[in-house]
Amino acid sequence: MSLIEADAAFLTDTATAVHDATHVDVRAQAGRDSFRKTLTLRHAGPTQVRLSFEWQGPEDAPVLLVAGGISAHRHVAACAQFPEAGWWPQQAGPGLPLDTARFRVVAIDWLGADGSLDVAIDSADQADAFAAVLDRLGVRRIAAFVGCSYGAMVGLQFAALYPHRLDGLLAISGGDRAHPYSSAWRALQRRIATLGRSDGGCREALSLARQLAMLSYRTPEEFAERFAAPAALIDGRIRCAAEDYLDACGSSYVAKTPLTAFLRLSESIDLHAVAAQAITVPTVLVAIEEDRLVPKQDLVQLAERLPASRRLHLLRSRYGHDAFLKETQAIGAIIRSTLVDCRGESA
Repeated sequence: MSLIEADAAFLTDTATAVHDATHVDVRAQAGRDSFRKTLTLRHAGPTQVRLSFEWQGPEDAPVLLVAGGISAHRHVAACAQFPEAGWWPQQAGPGLPLDTARFRVVAIDWLGADGSLDVAIDSADQADAFAAVLDRLGVRRIAAFVGCSYGAMVGLQFAALYPHRLDGLLAISGGDRAHPYSSAWRALQRRIATLGRSDGGCREALSLARQLAMLSYRTPEEFAERFAAPAALIDGRIRCAAEDYLDACGSSYVAKTPLTAFLRLSESIDLHAVAAQAITVPTVLVAIEEDRLVPKQDLVQLAERLPASRRLHLLRSRYGHDAFLKETQAIGAIIRSTLVDCRGESA
């Protein structure tokens, strides 16, 4: 049978806690914690890092690790204890595919996300961070790792490094290594941002880098539909219809992302490499036909090299790489079907 199912068709040191462990009530339906730990980073050696994470769901429920792109964080969705908007509200919450009434959803802030870690960060380092968080929670094995974009890369690393700790992997729009074309996009973004640092225009440069990134996340088809109005002459300058949207994306990103965090996490995508033969857990991959950052052919080839049981879903979406955020029904259906095969879930 074809590999493609077309749907459009342990670390030895001990943790130095920021909070006393007795203050972390893992029995609570939702909670947050931060602690310090020395991790041996692949490109920087032993380094003390701060690990911050959040969980939602019953204490005795099967655990899901959930991770998104480099701008994602530990707060996946709003809940009673933490009512602010999360980064994946379409999929996480009671009754949703990542059902926090049936699973305990655990997510982290990426290593380096606060801008304090100015060293090269590997996707395997992020996998170690997840393992350390599981140790903190007293969780030996999880039902599944659900990762999107950079989170899918980290999920592949986690599966390769800790196969004894998970039952299955769902990797959406992320492969075993970066494609040279997408690496070129990111290299230009980093050069723009770095130029801003040297010239004193950090915020504006980071905003421009993010705007360039948005073009790579989406598709010409979407822009043709949304921004078809002709360019306008405003105060003697031509302004195209998409510029307000891009400016808003850049401003929002700059407001919450340190420049160092952007540079180091962008680099981390391009450093990513994992051996397919090391991934021995059941794996589900999702490729998007229009994704310019993670071409479908890369995921087809990865599926062919995986030694364990695997499935590749191929979707079509005008949102390109951002389909995991926008195609709610299709992605939700894949999450549900994947979890049927994972420990603790039933059809």
